[in-house]
Amino acid sequence: MVLFIEDDAPVIVQGMTGHQGMTHTARMLKAGTNIVGGVNARKAGLDVTFPAARNGEDATVHVYGSCAEAREATGAEASVVFVPPRFARDAVVEAVEAGIKLIVVITEGIPVADSAYFVELALRKGVRIVGPNCPGLMTLASSEETHGVNLGIIPDGIVGRGPLGLVSKSGTLTYQLMGELSDIGFTACLGAGGDPIVGTTLLEALQAFEADPNTKAVMMIGEIGGSAEQDAAQWAAEHMTKPVVAYIAGFTAPEGKQMGHAGAIVSGGKGTAKDKKEALEAVGIRVGRTPGQAADIMREVLAGLQ
Repeated sequence: MVLFIEDDAPVIVQGMTGHQGMTHTARMLKAGTNIVGGVNARKAGLDVTFPAARNGEDATVHVYGSCAEAREATGAEASVVFVPPRFARDAVVEAVEAGIKLIVVITEGIPVADSAYFVELALRKGVRIVGPNCPGLMTLASSEETHGVNLGIIPDGIVGRGPLGLVSKSGTLTYQLMGELSDIGFTACLGAGGDPIVGTTLLEALQAFEADPNTKAVMMIGEIGGSAEQDAAQWAAEHMTKPVVAYIAGFTAPEGKQMGHAGAIVSGGKGTAKDKKEALEAVGIRVGRTPGQAADIMREVLAGLQ
């Protein structure tokens, strides 16, 4: 059973030649990700060298004119999208139509209508999208002979392989909980994103971790706004056999104020951290009041599994 993506899977980067694309492609390469190509129609044919990026040696990555061309030449299974918001819809649609099965959309500020369009298209085509407006996806290598896959902007080297799964709406809190639980380790860390419409919801991430035999418990990080946490809680109550621990950001957030993410807003008295905490605890999911407390609860839970 593969959790999100196989070790050493070939990956392309859309928007690789831009500033953010170059910066994070170099970082992903150093993390061991098998980057096999970039995509930029205006720079097709270019070879980009990343100094000391692959096992201490220079890595040269070819730029293709389209996702279809890149996939045909490389067999790419995943794409990371680092294109400006106004081009993001076309970039994701291009990747879907090229047959890419996992698309991680880092871009922030994509119009909700555009996100709705490509998320619905991906659902119809059987494609998993992570994001948009997310830190990405990191899977830890399943053996010493292979490399995990780091897609996006999640820092490498914080954690090693372990029994935990992590899904989060918040990038910063993803890193914090990774750090808090670094001595335990993870199978995968997924940044779902904080926009009102995302490709992989908290519920869908729980489904993936539940199906993975190597994941023994899940840390879920939510925030104010929407009902993703309540939906996840309802599904977990009926189907989840593995323990889930949660943290909800925004207990002190005022109503009507957007708190960072486009979807992080309490409206009409709904979507508060208190509501989410109560919904989760009602189905037996323990919720920490702080990231540190959530990590402590997870340690208690894991101790009880032994």
